[in-house]
Amino acid sequence: MKKILIIEDNEDIRENLAEILNLAGYEAHTAENGKIGVEIAEKILPDLILCDVMMPVLDGYGVLNIVHKKTAIADTPFIFLTAKSEKADFRYGMNLGADDYITKPFESNELLSVVELRLKKSEKAKQALDNGNNDLGHFINEAKGLDAIKTLSDERETRHFSKKNVIYTEGGTSRYLYYIQKGKVKLYKTNEDGKELIVNILGEKDMFGYMALLSGTGQTETAAALEDCELVLIPKEDFFTLINSNRDVSARFIKLLAGNVASKEEQLLNLAYNSVRKRVANALVILHERYGKEPISML
Repeated sequence: MKKILIIEDNEDIRENLAEILNLAGYEAHTAENGKIGVEIAEKILPDLILCDVMMPVLDGYGVLNIVHKKTAIADTPFIFLTAKSEKADFRYGMNLGADDYITKPFESNELLSVVELRLKKSEKAKQALDNGNNDLGHFINEAKGLDAIKTLSDERETRHFSKKNVIYTEGGTSRYLYYIQKGKVKLYKTNEDGKELIVNILGEKDMFGYMALLSGTGQTETAAALEDCELVLIPKEDFFTLINSNRDVSARFIKLLAGNVASKEEQLLNLAYNSVRKRVANALVILHERYGKEPISML
C-alpha cells in the first residue's frame, strides 16, 4: 500500500484529503504544519507528499527545500496544494523542484488522478534508473512532465557526421550534450607523439559530452564518428535546466557518473596489472557484449 503524507494546516481539508486517499486504497498520514511534516516524512518515508503552500511555522516552499536536502526522501514526488492560481507562483514552485500543483477547491477525481499519475511517473523513473536506461526519448519526456520546462528541447538540433569526422576535440569548448540516434562514436585522447588512446566506444541511445558540461571545463577527450552518425545536440542551457529542475534527471546523471568512475577504476587496474594480451582480450569481450558480432572499424 502506497504511503501518502498530507501536510496541511486546515484541519477540515486535511481530514477530507486523508479520507479520500484512504478510501482509494492509500495509507494516508497527516501533519498540521511544515515542521511536523518534515519530521514525519523522515520517519515513514512516504511514496508521495501533498503539501499546502501557505502554512505557519514552515511554509510549503520551505518544506520542499528541506525535503530535497534529505537523502532518504529527496526523490519523493512532491505536489503542492494551493489556492493561488497565478502562473508565476506555479513556475516558482516548479523551479524549486515540485512535481505538480493542485489548486483549491478541487474534485476528488482530480486529486486521485494527479496522485496516481505522479506515482506512476516516479515508479517508471526508478525502473529506468535500475535498468540503466539511457534512452533520450524517455529522458526528455520524463523531464518535460514539469510544467516549468515543457518547451525544453522541442527544437533540439540533429546533425549528421560522416565516418572519421571529428565531433569535437580535446580541450575544445563544451556547448552540448550529445545523444547518439544512429551510428557509433569513439572517444579518445592523444599523446605528444600523436598516438590515440581510445577511452570509450559508444552506440545508439548513448549520451556523451556531459562530463565537460558538469565540470565547466573544456572537452576532456576527442570524439569522432566510427561510422556515419546521426546525433541529437541538446544545448548546454537546456541541459542545466533539466538537471536543476528535475531530481529524476539529476539522479540519472549521478548514476551515469558513478558508473563512469567505476569503469575508469577498473581500466586503471587492468593497465597496472594485466598483460597486453589480457587487456586486448578484455576489450574484445566488452565490445562483443555491447555490439555482438557487428563489425566495428577503429580506423
